[in-house]
Amino acid sequence: MKNLDYEILFQLMKNSKISDRKVAKKIGVSQPTITRRRTMLEREGYISYSGIPNLIKMGLTIMAFNFLSWNADGEKLSATRSKDFLAKVASFLKKYPNVIFASTGSGMGMGRVSISLHKNYADHITFIRSLQTEWGRYISKRDVFLVSLESDNVVKNLSFENIMEYIRPA
Repeated sequence: MKNLDYEILFQLMKNSKISDRKVAKKIGVSQPTITRRRTMLEREGYISYSGIPNLIKMGLTIMAFNFLSWNADGEKLSATRSKDFLAKVASFLKKYPNVIFASTGSGMGMGRVSISLHKNYADHITFIRSLQTEWGRYISKRDVFLVSLESDNVVKNLSFENIMEYIRPA
C-alpha cells in the first residue's frame, strides 16, 4: 500500500461516511484520485463497511471472552482439520450470531478463544450450556472473562477510529 492509501484509510476509519471530496481536501489530492484509490482498497479487501453500534442501546449488556482447550480427542480432530469437524464448528457458530469472533490462539493454557455479546447473564449461561452440551466431550478446560458494558468502569469503548496511529508506516 502507498502512503496515500494509509491516509485514505485513516480518514475513513475516523468517519466512514466522509465524501471523497472531503477526503481529497483533507489529504491534498484530487477527488478522482481518492475515488480511484478507495475503489482499489475496497476491491482488494482493505476496506469493508459496517457500523459499530452502541451495544447497550441495542440491548447487549455483556461481552464475554470465552477461552477453552480441547482434550486429546478434540486436538486430534482439530489437528487433522477434519472437514466434518470444521463443518460442525461452523454450523454451531451459525446458530449464534452474537459470537463476533472465534479463533485458535495460545495463552493462559488455552488454545481457542471467542468473543460473544449477550443481552444479560442468563443469555450468556444459555450459550455456555449449549457449548457444553455440544462440545463438552472435546473440552478439557474452559474459562470466561465477562465484561459489563453498562459499567461506569469502561475506560475506552470499542472503536477502530485511532488504529491508524498504530499501523501508519513511518
